[in-house]
Amino acid sequence: MRIAFATVGCRLNQFETDALRGKARAAAYEVVPFDADADVYVINTCTLTADADADSRQLARRAVRRNPAALVVVTGCYAQAAPEAAAAIPGVDLVVGNREKSGLLAEIDRARKNGAPRVLVSDIGVASRMDGDEYGPGVDPDRTRAFLKVQDGCNYGCSFCIVPAVRGPNRSQEPARVLAAIRRLYAAGFPEVVLTGIHLGTYGRDLRPRTTLTALCGAIAALPEAPRVRLSSLDPHEVTPELIGLIADSPRFCRHLHLPVQSGDERILRRMRRGHTAADFRALVNRLAAAAPMMAVTGDVIVGFPGEDETAFRSTYELVEGLPLAGLHVFSYSRRPGTDAAGYADQVAKEVKTLRSRVLRALAAEKTRAFRCRAVGELLDVVVLRKDERAGLLEGLSDNYLRVWFAGDPGLRGTAVSVRAGAATSRGVVGTLAPRPAQGGRSGGWGAPRRFS
Repeated sequence: MRIAFATVGCRLNQFETDALRGKARAAAYEVVPFDADADVYVINTCTLTADADADSRQLARRAVRRNPAALVVVTGCYAQAAPEAAAAIPGVDLVVGNREKSGLLAEIDRARKNGAPRVLVSDIGVASRMDGDEYGPGVDPDRTRAFLKVQDGCNYGCSFCIVPAVRGPNRSQEPARVLAAIRRLYAAGFPEVVLTGIHLGTYGRDLRPRTTLTALCGAIAALPEAPRVRLSSLDPHEVTPELIGLIADSPRFCRHLHLPVQSGDERILRRMRRGHTAADFRALVNRLAAAAPMMAVTGDVIVGFPGEDETAFRSTYELVEGLPLAGLHVFSYSRRPGTDAAGYADQVAKEVKTLRSRVLRALAAEKTRAFRCRAVGELLDVVVLRKDERAGLLEGLSDNYLRVWFAGDPGLRGTAVSVRAGAATSRGVVGTLAPRPAQGGRSGGWGAPRRFS
């Protein structure tokens, strides 16, 4: 039986799709691209914004048009938030919530095309633990990096965010299970593992004994052999001095942190109910730059949050302008029903949000270009992703999140190499292969080159 998957949203969603794809292969399904003819289509949805809802519905309709006889399954956060709306899409047969998602293949085996859609969505708020084997590592043989879910849920209450309602409370993977999974992924040949979670910085707060993300990273650093490790998003107030030291000093950790600052205006941050101030963020980025000068610090900003006037937007612009950021994701505020901010009276006009987004994205592009130029001459740790046929070069990803192109044998795909950056381009940097330094240096110090298999 042929099965196809599509994913909308975050890295955690991508991890869960990868894991389900792996389970499908193990169960003798033939996994095909989403635009191919399939017997089953699975859409792993997002509901962070109204646009994400629309994208999720559009993918379900596309699957129905592609093969009206196929079983169409909607799962993920949109399914959790609006199960009746998902089930009302003509041609959808099965709606599966986030608590039920890991058992999706068994539900597919029981589902039938004809008849009313089945809705399997339970209260995510009663989720109290994280089953270490609910997914396993997100391993996809089409990938050269692995995603590993170590945390789920969120206990925060940002005024613009629906995530706690669709992902439930904070739940963490036991450290021993995380370390065992990392060892398995290293043995399987993955040169990089990305630790993912809905709110990664709160890792361990629910465990007994209580632990922290910093403690987990310290245990990973102490492993005799492991792939390099990249951390997904962290809130600024969750980045401790000890974690900064680990990332700066241990070659095992990628020099890259993604920090959702959301605004540079103190009043707007309070209204968002964020756990940091703009001053906190400024001090943190400067501390990171001092600890590791070529560390890539990227971020998220929401433009046009209710009450954002020209003064507030100018504060955000000036904060970004004055910091050595490597990149920025700019989002226009989207009214999300079920959140406090959706009811605020002082909503910002769409055309104003569009203009401010354009201005901030132009600044972000300048920051990215400057970071690429700073990389010229540096020796970079690079995981080889693919052969770029258009460029005739190998394409890789450096530990500090630069796209890198260089000449080399296509057989290097899935290995870790050292590349000397020679020139900055509009897409990344171009360089040349270099000998890997002895163990202990930043380049190559996180383990022998590993081959993806």
